[in-house]
Amino acid sequence: MLILAIVSLFTDVLLSPPGEENWRSVVVITIMVLISVIIRFWQEYQSGREAEKLKTMVRTTATVFRQGTERQEIPIANLVPGDVIHISAGDMIPGDVRLLSSKDLFVTQSVLTGESMPVEKFANGGFSDAPAGNPANKSVLDLPNICFMGTSVLSGTARGVIVATKDETSLGAFAKNLVGAHVETSFERGVNKVSWLLIRFIEVMVPVIFIINGFTKGDWFQALLFSLVVAVGLVPEMLPTIVTTNLAKGAASMAKAKTIVKRLNSIQNFGAMDVLCTDKTGTLTQDRIILVRHQDVTGNENIQVLIYAYLNSYYQTGLKNLLDIAVLEHEEIEPVSNIVRQYRKVDEIPFDFQRRRMSVILDHQKGTRLLITKGAVEEILAISSSAEINGEIIPLTDEHRKMVTRTADDMNDDGLRVLAVATRMLTPKEGGYSVLDEKDMILSGYIGFLDPPKETAGPAIAALKKHGISVKILTGDNAVVTGWVCKQVGIEPGTVVNGYELNDLSDEAMIPIVERTAVFTKLSPLQKSRIIRVLQKNGHTVGFLGDGINDAAALRDADVGISVDTATDIARESADIILLEKSLMVLEEGVLEGRRTFGNIMKYIKMAASSNFGNMFSVLVASAFLPFLPMLAIQLLVQNLCYDVSQLSIRWDNVDEDFIAIPRKWNASDLGRFMTCIGPISSIFDITTFAMMWYVFGANTIGQQGLFQSGWFIEGLLTQTLIVHMIRTRHIPFVQSRASWPLLFLTGTIMAVGITIPFTALGSTLGFQPLPPAYFPLLALTLISYCILTQIVKMWYVRRYDMWL
Repeated sequence: MLILAIVSLFTDVLLSPPGEENWRSVVVITIMVLISVIIRFWQEYQSGREAEKLKTMVRTTATVFRQGTERQEIPIANLVPGDVIHISAGDMIPGDVRLLSSKDLFVTQSVLTGESMPVEKFANGGFSDAPAGNPANKSVLDLPNICFMGTSVLSGTARGVIVATKDETSLGAFAKNLVGAHVETSFERGVNKVSWLLIRFIEVMVPVIFIINGFTKGDWFQALLFSLVVAVGLVPEMLPTIVTTNLAKGAASMAKAKTIVKRLNSIQNFGAMDVLCTDKTGTLTQDRIILVRHQDVTGNENIQVLIYAYLNSYYQTGLKNLLDIAVLEHEEIEPVSNIVRQYRKVDEIPFDFQRRRMSVILDHQKGTRLLITKGAVEEILAISSSAEINGEIIPLTDEHRKMVTRTADDMNDDGLRVLAVATRMLTPKEGGYSVLDEKDMILSGYIGFLDPPKETAGPAIAALKKHGISVKILTGDNAVVTGWVCKQVGIEPGTVVNGYELNDLSDEAMIPIVERTAVFTKLSPLQKSRIIRVLQKNGHTVGFLGDGINDAAALRDADVGISVDTATDIARESADIILLEKSLMVLEEGVLEGRRTFGNIMKYIKMAASSNFGNMFSVLVASAFLPFLPMLAIQLLVQNLCYDVSQLSIRWDNVDEDFIAIPRKWNASDLGRFMTCIGPISSIFDITTFAMMWYVFGANTIGQQGLFQSGWFIEGLLTQTLIVHMIRTRHIPFVQSRASWPLLFLTGTIMAVGITIPFTALGSTLGFQPLPPAYFPLLALTLISYCILTQIVKMWYVRRYDMWL
């Protein structure tokens, strides 16, 4: 468009004789481009580079020991590998750190892994000391003696040496992946294909029209001007404006649902999306731990187990972890909490990684003390000799131990984190209690915790599936918990793929895996991005829903990145769309709004491209046989401008329900087929209009060319404008599907204006002549015949290709 404006500037203004400059085409084209740019800039100027948040996140200090100095606080930016630092509860890890010593150190790695549960770190250990599993299958994030930048200390203290800072850390690797422009999305790829298709048509049509007019009319300069205007006519010059205004309207509609659209293109991508990849923690789940079960050894609900667990969590000292908080905040706890008054704390045996349990000793009754221990099931089972079953204390046989293990495994399969609770009556003694007292325990039962799904997750996923979108889970969490959450929200896990299984595969080898797999677990952030890119490479339009730092790269690489109200700053910055409401049902509305937006954009593209193609074909025929131009350059520009104005209301048009039922994508090949099938229909009636003006009304000389041009101007404008109602739906227009009132009003107004122009002073200035009354009955017959033939071809086209827009 800008190139055409520059050429018109030279031919119509700079090279024209003084006083004969013509700015019309230059101004019209430039205004269209400027309007689009200004609207787009206004909508998007607040969006910044996603990685900026990473820079602000590290503006804090760390406690460091350096040779010749006491402990000192220095800015994190000044840390270097080799620095020895001290960390304690509440600290953010300032770099990747190798632990030298630790005491009861628990960190939360949810920003990197997506897992809600805190992880214990300790100085001496590697993969072999991590929780059960094949070391070869583990991520570096599972290393128990390494703390990673961006994670935070939940409880305990440690000393460690910095091994990597800034860009060299694991978090820095994610930051590098965020820097730079977004990848080309489905929307951008589609627009580019359509644009190049139109350019190819111009490359063929314009030179042919230029040569024919040059030879037949003998005025090569006028032929050049006319061919340039034909190029303008063939290009849907309102496309940038129509696209931007449709996207802006979609953004405004979604804003009413408390959804922020940061990148306008993402609205259409929302509608084209056929695969939604989503993180689990914080997106599908509530990102908080709750206690959901308190059972005795046989698996029945038991309030006494809850009482013991509550006393243990209540009386422990130090910073309570998420599991203790869940116990203390449990909804049934109010009557239980009154029991606290019956006890007095005597001592405590703290938690450590080797024992994986902690105990409190309470004064129970005069002369007796109660030891309450809770911890990992296998550890509690190892120190227990009896069990309380149905109120009786019985020896813990091998059969009982198998039953206990089986019950705990069943709870794990249900997605629960399970702790066991045991007790023992002690006699008072001098001095403190120790690990040696944790023996001959009576197993009371279990308590189970989980991160529950959001209430709207299930209905939202069901709605997405209904609209043709498959949902895949990409998480850093483990397979058992993820599988349980999937079942709760209506996703069949099937065969779960772990991240380590993808490490040695090429993108081509991954294609069948990502197509058939619904759940991926233990993924690194870069593996999430890779899965998304493989899906895109295989022809999918992919959305990603995430909320953590570990999701930022995937949010950026997806065709549409979606974040939620509780997301980290970096995730929100990386996302294209942010849901401010906790409800995920707005996902469905976003998809439907995207499809409506795409439908209205495609209406304009197909209407403009096919009718303009038909007009240019008519120009080609007329140029070969007429002794004068079928329409002057300025008349053609005015006709295009009137038609384009009529299309401004298309963003308010209705979209058929069957169109928005499935994902919609750009299809440049279908556009070319559509143009060649529908475009020539208007040419048929253009040629009948030529014959009517030539033979019926005698407009067959250069002196009568104004009358000829008036007749074709009105017929061409009305058929172009009327075709809006034929193409906007695959159904019968006005009967099975009716346009919105703004579109009806504006198209009707433009048709009336077009009929009036030849009868006005403006029309005389443009070179038109008034038409005789006998012209209009023939015009009505032409328009009716045009609509009928178009409907017949449309029905054939839909049956033949099973698509329309």
